[in-house]
Formats: sequence, structure tokens, C-alpha cells
Amino acid sequence: MDLNDKFIITISRELGSGGRTVGRKLAERLGVRYSDKALIRELTEKFNLTTYEIEKIKGKKQHWLADFIERVAPVPSASLLMFGSTPDFGEDMVPHYATSDEVFAAESEILRGIADEGSCVIAGRSGFFVLKDHPNKVDIFIRASLEHRVERVMRKQNLSETEARTVIASVDEARENYIKRYTGVSRYDARNYDLMINADNLSEDEIVELILQYIKH
Repeated sequence: MDLNDKFIITISRELGSGGRTVGRKLAERLGVRYSDKALIRELTEKFNLTTYEIEKIKGKKQHWLADFIERVAPVPSASLLMFGSTPDFGEDMVPHYATSDEVFAAESEILRGIADEGSCVIAGRSGFFVLKDHPNKVDIFIRASLEHRVERVMRKQNLSETEARTVIASVDEARENYIKRYTGVSRYDARNYDLMINADNLSEDEIVELILQYIKH
């Protein structure tokens, strides 16, 4: 990888592995743009959806219509649990509800735009696939043991062990469904990446150093 030319580093990661923080720190060390929450913000504005709603769509295998009906005519108790009140869709009561296909198309469009702007680090968002034809790119996957992930999610999100395990299982399933649907491969397939790192017993800064050594050599 030539750091003197425009480059892309994509970081895929398991929830609780610290990959998002690693991506941010890596971008800071390299002095380049970091894309993660900013991408979700752009999607939110594009479709007038919350981050929760976008992630929910992405994790579904079935067609969006079932979700749409659930939102237009929700079970009252479920509505209160999910949104705090019955959703208000405005004067015509019919929102623009993004399909999973639309979300992926929007993500891909935004990712390519970010890559065109200059060198960057992209965390998640199927970057390893969407930008697969970029000539100067390194794809990285950061994983960790379940115990490591549970401890980190408990600490970061102030959850019990049971809650953390439930969140991790749900996010893992949703992300795997999404990646398989649009890339045709498992996100855990080592062939997707140039470098895979186990975050157990490594600090975020140590992982950043490991990545820097790799891309320089």
C-alpha cells in the first residue's frame, strides 16, 4: 500500500472488539477522514429515519412491507416500547420508508463519494465490498472473544451480562444477514480481508500500531 497516493482502509469489526475506536485513532494518526457515524447521519437525513430504524431495516431478511405495516398500524404496547408514542407521519400519514435495497444503494453511493474525496478510513458499512475495485486499499477485520466483547459492551453501554450477550447476538445476526444479502459472502470469511486481528490482550493503540506496521510494509 502506497501512503503517498490516495488510499482507503476499511475496517470491519465485531461489536465489542473496539474496532470503531481503532478506526478513529488510525485515521487520526494518518491525518485522513474517518467515516462511521457521519455516514449514518447522512442516511438519516436522506430517508428521514432514525439510526435505529435504519439498522432494523438492514437486519431484516423479509420485505420491508411487513415493517411498514407494523409502523402504520402498530400494536399499541409495541409502539410504546419502541417509540415512546404512536408514530406521527405528518399530514398524509404516509412516510417515505426506505427499503433495505435503498439503504444499501445510499450507503454505497456515499462510500464511493467519500473515497473519491481523498484518503480515508472507513469503519463498517460494507466498505470491503463496495470499494473492492479501489486500486490502493487495505481491508481489515477486527474480532475478539465473546468474553472480551461482553465485558466491553457491558462497560460501554452500562448493561448487565445477559443484556450485553443479547445485544451482541442480535447485532451479529443483523450484520451477517445484511452482508450476505448484498455481497454474497459471510463477513467472517477471511478471504474478504488483507489482515485479521484478534483484539484480545491488545489495547486499541497497540492494534493501531500493528495496522500501521502492516500497511507500511
